Amino acid sequence: MVSTVEKLDDPALVKQAALLLEHENARLHTRLQELIAENAELKGNNGPKQLQLEIVRLQEQMATLRQEMFGASSEKRKTKDEAAMPPPPRNGHGPRQQIELPVEEHAHDLPEADRVCPDCGAVLAEWEGQTEDSEEITVVERHFIVRKHRRKKYRCKHGCAPVTAPGPLKLVEGGRYSVEFAVYVAIAKYLYHLPLERQVRMYLANSLVVDSQTLWDQIEVLAKHLAPSYQALRNEVFASPLIHADETYWLMLSKGSGKKWYAWTVASPAAVYHQIFDSRSTAAARDVLGDYRGNVVADGYEPYQTVARAGPDGLARFILAFCWAHVRRKYVKAEPFAPTCAEAIDLIGKLYEIERDLPNPHTLTGPEQEAALAHILAVRHERSLPVVEEIKAWAGRQQGLPESTFRKAIKYMLDLWHGLTVFLENPWVPLDNNLVERQIRPLVVGRKNHYGSKSKRGTEVAALFYSLIETAQMRGEDPAAYLQRAALAAITTPGTVTLPTTRE
Repeated sequence: MVSTVEKLDDPALVKQAALLLEHENARLHTRLQELIAENAELKGNNGPKQLQLEIVRLQEQMATLRQEMFGASSEKRKTKDEAAMPPPPRNGHGPRQQIELPVEEHAHDLPEADRVCPDCGAVLAEWEGQTEDSEEITVVERHFIVRKHRRKKYRCKHGCAPVTAPGPLKLVEGGRYSVEFAVYVAIAKYLYHLPLERQVRMYLANSLVVDSQTLWDQIEVLAKHLAPSYQALRNEVFASPLIHADETYWLMLSKGSGKKWYAWTVASPAAVYHQIFDSRSTAAARDVLGDYRGNVVADGYEPYQTVARAGPDGLARFILAFCWAHVRRKYVKAEPFAPTCAEAIDLIGKLYEIERDLPNPHTLTGPEQEAALAHILAVRHERSLPVVEEIKAWAGRQQGLPESTFRKAIKYMLDLWHGLTVFLENPWVPLDNNLVERQIRPLVVGRKNHYGSKSKRGTEVAALFYSLIETAQMRGEDPAAYLQRAALAAITTPGTVTLPTTRE
C-alpha cells in the first residue's frame, strides 16, 4: 500500500508533511512518558526504567537521523573568542586572479568604413599607445589528431642492411595510441573520476571513435610500466618514522550489484600508498602493515590494535596512537542530548590551539629536526598534559544513561586512552588521523562515480594510479606531467623507478 507521503511530488509539501510527522511523533513521546510516570505512581515504584531508556535511545536515533538527512555536514565550530567577535565585513566576490593561466593578446581594429569622425567627418587616425583593455576567460576546445610518423630509411652504396630513423617511444610495441593518450585517460579516470564509458561519449563528441575496452587496455599497460615506481613508493612510505592508516569499502563489480572489498590506505607526511583487498580483517591489516616498526596513527578499529600487539618477539610491532578528531566527533554527535559535551569539545580545541604553533619535524633535517622534536615534547608536557588531565577528570565526573550516545562517547575515549596520550611522549605523533582521511577521499569520490572495479586487476590498477597521482599532488608536481615522465623513463629502460619530486 502506498502511503500519502509517497504520493507527494512537491518538495515543499513533502517538507511540510515531514515537519507535521515530527511534531506528532514528539507529542506521542511526551504522552508516553506521562503515561509511564502515571503508571509508576499508581504502582508505587520508580517506574519501568527499561522503557525510559528505550525512549531516550529512540529519541537519540531520531535526532541523529534528522541531523544526517537535513543538518550541516561540517564539523567546524566557533571557539568562544570567535563567537564573540563581530563578523568580518563582506567585500564582495570580484574577479579572481588567474596567475597560472597563459595570456593571449588580441588587438581589435576599427573597420575601415567606420574610421570617420562622427562629429566633423574627418578621417580617424590610430591613437598610438591608447587602448581600452578588458579580459575574458575562455576555453580552447580539446581535439584529437592522428599523428603519422614517417621513419626515413637510409642505405649505403655497398648494399648493406638499411638503417631506419628512430620513432617515438610507444606504450605498446606497434600500438596505435600514444603514451600521452594513455596518461590522459588515466588522469580523467583516477583524478577527475570520469568512468571509461563516459569518456567514450565525450571523445565521440570530439570525433574520436573508441570503446571502453580500448581505453582500459591503454591504462592497464601504462600501469605495468609504472609498477616498479608504485612498489618503490610503498617502500618510501614505510621508511617514514610516522605513518597514518585507514580503510574504506570498495566494490567488486564482477558479479551482481557489487561485493564489498576494502581499500586500505597508508600515508606518510609526504606520500600515500593504497592497496585494495577482499577483506577488512586482522589478516588484511597484517598484510598492509607488514613488519613496520615505527609510529602508526589510526582510529579505534580493533585489527590495528591486534596487529600492534602481535610482534613475533613478544614486543609490540609498532607504537599505535589514536585520533582525537574521532573522539571529538563522538562528543559533537552526543552534544544535542548532553550539552555538557561542549566542555570536552572546547578542551580538545585547546589541544589543537597548542599544536597550531608547533613546528613540523617532517620538513626538517639534522640538528634543526632534533631541536624541533625537543621543543614539541617540552611544550606538550607543559601545556597539553594539563588539558589532557582535565579532559579525563571531566569524563570521570559525568553520568549518563547506559547505552546513550553520551555514555558511548565517553567509553570510546576511555577505552582508547592509552593511544590518545601517546602524543604527549612522542613528538613525531600528531593529534589526529586527518592526513590519511584527506588522502582516502579521492577513492571515495571515485567510488561514487565509477562504483568500483570489475576485476582484481582493476583494483590493482586503481590502487596504483590513486597512489601515484595523490603523491604527486602532495608534492606539488602536476600529476599528468609526472605520469608521462615516469612512463617514458620506464619504457626507455624497463624497471626504472621514478617518484614524484617535491616542488620548492
